[in-house]
Amino acid sequence: MTVRTRFAPSPTGYLHVGGARTALFCWAFARNTGGTFVLRIEDTDLERSTPEAVQAILDGMNWLGLQHDEGPFYQMQRMDRYREVLGQMLAKGTAYHCYSSPEEVEAMRERQRAAGEKPRYDGTWRPEPGKTLAAVPADRKPVIRFKNPLDGEVSWNDVVKGSITIGNRELDDLVIARPDGTPTYNFCVAVDDWDMQITHVIRGDDHVNNTPRQINILHALGASLPLYGHVPMILGTDGQKLSKRRNDVSVMDYLAKGYLPEAMLNYLARLGWSHGDDEVFSMEQMCSWFDLSHLSISPAQFNPEKLDWVNNHYIKAADNERLAGLVRDGMLKDGAQFDNAPALPAVIALMKERTNTTVELGQAAMLFYRQPAAEAALLKQHITDAVAPALANYAEQIKTVEWSKAALSAMMKETLATFSLKMPQLAMPLRLLLTGQLQTPSIDAVVELFGRDVVLARLKNY
Repeated sequence: MTVRTRFAPSPTGYLHVGGARTALFCWAFARNTGGTFVLRIEDTDLERSTPEAVQAILDGMNWLGLQHDEGPFYQMQRMDRYREVLGQMLAKGTAYHCYSSPEEVEAMRERQRAAGEKPRYDGTWRPEPGKTLAAVPADRKPVIRFKNPLDGEVSWNDVVKGSITIGNRELDDLVIARPDGTPTYNFCVAVDDWDMQITHVIRGDDHVNNTPRQINILHALGASLPLYGHVPMILGTDGQKLSKRRNDVSVMDYLAKGYLPEAMLNYLARLGWSHGDDEVFSMEQMCSWFDLSHLSISPAQFNPEKLDWVNNHYIKAADNERLAGLVRDGMLKDGAQFDNAPALPAVIALMKERTNTTVELGQAAMLFYRQPAAEAALLKQHITDAVAPALANYAEQIKTVEWSKAALSAMMKETLATFSLKMPQLAMPLRLLLTGQLQTPSIDAVVELFGRDVVLARLKNY
């Protein structure tokens, strides 16, 4: 059997981090088994599906690098196929026209609720041997309902949750086509999974209730069943389901906030799957390790601090030219002046150890690309009568010293010894004069990156 997985989002908004995790698991399993990863856009909800949402999903998938092998397939482009299958089911007797109005259906449900029963369609228009149906209303377009089995059970061995059984009496006759002929979600999913020969359906456990309906439809079609695996939801730090009202849930929000795609994938992979104690791994490693037996049965909690830690790891390992390209535009918007300034990749190499996102990295790098504006009170506090002569001596020696971090460090130590000062007494004034702030990387590294002309000019200004 060739493994075929699918990611099938509804384009009603952005790519949710939970959806991205589902896509990652489906993609990784296909890659692990030499199978096929299918992308399907389930866009039959005409009121909520938009071209912009479709593009947001595609953009999120592209940013993460989750490339599909087939698709994207759009359900709205498969209407002829759905109508063909509906016709076959009507002819076979596994589906039927239902003329009950929405008001009549609601009234029967009210009666059932009042009697303490589970609300469900009561089968008024369901054809049965020996049953006489009412006259067809002349002014009413029917829905098409699936003729669900009345007895027995639907069972499947969920690859995440284990054995699940639901009685058919818990399921009513599902509407599979609306009065205008538009097919409904569960019917389209079943037909698509059949036609696309999907072997493994990996999705969130909010779909567990859909699975018995889809299994029964597939049985009625004479189709083979895929294996199902329902992954628990991702929770926020408050223990509640991730919500856009309380959490950042769009994948593209994390791009804007300065997270790297490889960090996002690595972090999402650990939300519901594990390989021993490994916390950091490449996607090549994940694909070689990934199997469904290590999917967790417990909900995962999204921890922003852990994501920062993972992202910091990948930033430190990333190519400096690449990082420079990621931060340059944001720095320009902040007023960065790149002319006669240190090369940005060199600055990135110095600053990236201490930043968790590329946004933080760009902000940190700005100290090399703007004019210093130290507060007068700080200058007065740190440039005392004891320090001023040492600064003058430093400025004189720096005119001829060899321009390397080692030579600059040796010169600094000589100056400190000559004037009986400690490192912070000279380093703090230099930081203020060169960058306008007290917190920087090693002052020798900062001086080396600025270059002789810039350092001399800024010391001379003081």
